[in-house]
Amino acid sequence: MKLYDYFRSSAAYRVRIGLNLKALTYEAVPVHLTRDGGEQLKADYLAINPGALVPALDDGGAVITQSLAILEYLDEMHPQAPLMPRDALGRARVRSLALTVACDIHPLNNLRVLRYLVKQGGLTEDAKNAWYVHWVQEGFAALEVLLSASGDTGRFCHGDTPTIADCVLVPQVFNATRFGIDLAAYPTIMRIDAACQAVPAIAAAHPSRHPDAE
Repeated sequence: MKLYDYFRSSAAYRVRIGLNLKALTYEAVPVHLTRDGGEQLKADYLAINPGALVPALDDGGAVITQSLAILEYLDEMHPQAPLMPRDALGRARVRSLALTVACDIHPLNNLRVLRYLVKQGGLTEDAKNAWYVHWVQEGFAALEVLLSASGDTGRFCHGDTPTIADCVLVPQVFNATRFGIDLAAYPTIMRIDAACQAVPAIAAAHPSRHPDAE
């Protein structure tokens, strides 16, 4: 398998976590999102993913895009260390938690959106950062309630083993910390993130340990 990724991409980070939790070997193919105008915009990568986004997973010539689709594919093809609960209600809850981040927070703060806000929208760096903080805080406030109010929350987002929800949560916490956001208002999120970081397979996916890290 080949994973086209960027060390600081939260979507690619999710997939690295999933691959590591399943102990799957893969070839990392870095696609630098800021170097030389953005390698994701070059013709050779657009032939792989016309959406010009990372990650993309090449599994024997079959290319899958979108991090959550990749994670569910990996879970179906490699059932060891399952990333989804066995029951339908549990799977729905895990998807809901993951999508709270992947749909409600991440797209609004994606690199291309932030660039557009500055270059075409005329926002200052301070205004751009305020935009970022607002959407993280709004999304995390909802996620904190979803996690803290449910008896299905365990050591991790759902029970006591990592799921796709944790694969998605960890990179968002990393990004929020990188932007200097105070996360004290989200104790359940921070407790779960700490539990995740104590798992070697998750810690190994951290951007600082990526071969292309700057």
